[in-house]
Amino acid sequence: MDFERSVTDAAAEAAATDRAPPAVELDGVTKRYGDTAAVDDVSLRVREGEFFTLVGPSGCGKTTTLRLIAGFEEPTAGTVRFFGESVAGVPPEDRDVGVVFQNYALFPHMTVGENVAYGLNFADPPGGVTRDERVAELLELVDLPDAADRDPESLSGGQQQRVAMARALAPGPDVLLLDEPMSALDAQLRERLRVQVRTIQSELGITTVYVTHDQEEALAISDRVAVMRDGAPEQIAPPRTVYREPATRFVAEFVGDNNVFAGRTTDVEGADTADEGASGGDVSTAADEGASDGPTRTAAVDVGGETLRVRIDETSDVEVGDRLTFCVRPEYLRIDEGESRLAATVASAEFLGETTRVTLDWGGRDLLVRTRDPLSGEVVVGFDPEDAHVIDDRARVTDDDL
Repeated sequence: MDFERSVTDAAAEAAATDRAPPAVELDGVTKRYGDTAAVDDVSLRVREGEFFTLVGPSGCGKTTTLRLIAGFEEPTAGTVRFFGESVAGVPPEDRDVGVVFQNYALFPHMTVGENVAYGLNFADPPGGVTRDERVAELLELVDLPDAADRDPESLSGGQQQRVAMARALAPGPDVLLLDEPMSALDAQLRERLRVQVRTIQSELGITTVYVTHDQEEALAISDRVAVMRDGAPEQIAPPRTVYREPATRFVAEFVGDNNVFAGRTTDVEGADTADEGASGGDVSTAADEGASDGPTRTAAVDVGGETLRVRIDETSDVEVGDRLTFCVRPEYLRIDEGESRLAATVASAEFLGETTRVTLDWGGRDLLVRTRDPLSGEVVVGFDPEDAHVIDDRARVTDDDL
């Protein structure tokens, strides 16, 4: 089968029926190395033109997932599709993807222009332009218009990263894959380049799958984020949803600073309007539909002998006696304010410029607070019910957590 023709036909047919397939789809994909599952039954969909990021700790399966999309690895089970068409058995060079690796892999014996043009040895430039015009166009895009004749080793790390991106984009791929391309750069340069990468992606409208371990980077540049753990996504959602409404305890604790509480419900107040027919979907479907309607009820939770009140969704089936997990971001803990209050002692403080990150000792456990002014000694911090987010992951809470 001619893969390029079949993908084009599949996309055209879907568009004609107003059911355009995702640009990239993983359907029940598993990759095993012996008895170890590096990727475990992953299903996700990347929309055409979307900037989609896989984020997670080392060993969570994010790079293996990217390699499965690129074709450098074949799945043990499941299917990878581009625009609705399976790419099983299709080699990387025929998948119409551009890849930017962590080490850039520029050819030292070639000039910058020759590096960018390398992919054009195997494909004609898109848009009917000449090879030289395509190289000039891309070097302009990555803000290196005068670098064509330079030696790659004469460039800074950030410049090399942009050349690697230009080279990946030269043949006009349908999908751009980036595997931690900024991990070797210093923090300030990473911040500048991530804005540039997102700008380039937006200008071209190219479907992009990005791998990083940097949570801040993932939140800053993505349309949607998949938080990976043990070979599978724990949550797939827009960055604001992942940060403000983490789906599991792992997401709450991995993405940014957070205070996670676990306790037993002692009281539930508010209108009982729970919809008995409501049910959860798969992680990607639920995320695609967006956040649920705002909570209208509150629950009192006994945490370490303190009663803390949190807002719960109107569809929640929480009852008195249930175990409940919830989180409160450090910026929502306020000094001498809030309906729920906790007396704690300042253990340490880190001045971060705009804010101070304060660690409090509350009954032997740490609480994190962000403040403008330094704190010391005994303090009282509090939060209101709407500042807390209930994590629908009660099964993960053990009696040791209460």
